[in-house]
Amino acid sequence: MAGGIPQLCRTEWLLAARTRQAARSGPRCHAGHQGLAASQTGAMTMTALQDMAKAQLVLPAPAKLNLMLHILGRRPDGYHELQTLFQFLDYGDELGFTVRQDGEICLQTDVPGVPYDSNLIVKAARALQKQSGCTLGMDIWLEKRLPMGGGIGGGSSDAATTLLALNHLWQLGWDEDRLAQLGLTLGADIPVFVRGHAAFAEGVGEILTPVDPEEPWYLVLVPQVAVSTAEIFSDPLLTRDTPPIKVRPVPKGNSRNDCKAVVERRYPEVRNALNLLGNFTEAKLTGTGSCVFGAFPNKAEADKVSALLAETLTGFVAKGSNISMLHRKLQIL
Repeated sequence: MAGGIPQLCRTEWLLAARTRQAARSGPRCHAGHQGLAASQTGAMTMTALQDMAKAQLVLPAPAKLNLMLHILGRRPDGYHELQTLFQFLDYGDELGFTVRQDGEICLQTDVPGVPYDSNLIVKAARALQKQSGCTLGMDIWLEKRLPMGGGIGGGSSDAATTLLALNHLWQLGWDEDRLAQLGLTLGADIPVFVRGHAAFAEGVGEILTPVDPEEPWYLVLVPQVAVSTAEIFSDPLLTRDTPPIKVRPVPKGNSRNDCKAVVERRYPEVRNALNLLGNFTEAKLTGTGSCVFGAFPNKAEADKVSALLAETLTGFVAKGSNISMLHRKLQIL
């Protein structure tokens, strides 16, 4: 940039009056390094939810499923080469966004135990702010519905929604390629949420080929345990030599999850959920878990099984979707 002066967002002068009022009623912040704020106010109160409803933009952060997950080997950098099939669910977290004039990134969330600076939402917002040179800030509200450590992409999806929302509200004009590349620096699953189309993924999950598998209804069960991805991928008994498969046709028969055996051995709660759901349909593990899922031809059948298992396990029923509900919402803005 000429003279090293950061480029101002094109919306800055348009939003001044509106965002001064929003900043006064939004999440509390304190001044951070170079004008950035660091604040996390804890549980979402009724007032906070009402504030979120008044946000300039409210967007979903959809869950994802890994319909299959094959591990091909370990790379020299310690990461694993894999092949996986991502599909979205019409269910997820919800985030609200209102532009601030003071450059602060302020988050209000009901997620306990996550340090502010480690939150992927905050990291995504700060990364985009830094890379774009934008001097505006953002009030962000998060209503958390997806379980942490569940393997359904909650944190990555929240980060992707944040990147897309800020790009829109700050009018940066970044395309999906650029946003996905920035997202990849924060997490391997973020690019698929940025792009918003079901995909066959390779590499560490960042090489994406759009696909269109069937879109059934799913019952997702949520065992009351958080699985450590690092623990699973470091297990000496993890399968790491699965032969690669071709992206087309969309994998069906050869659709196992190479992490399943290790997760079942280490986490009896997940093994129990797989066994219970397996009485009604093929039960699968998504990612490294802990969530397990099964496909059903219609909502009524999924709801029926959900009701039968409700006393034993919590869960939810959702429609599979090859276009994420986030992108469907963005298309009508």
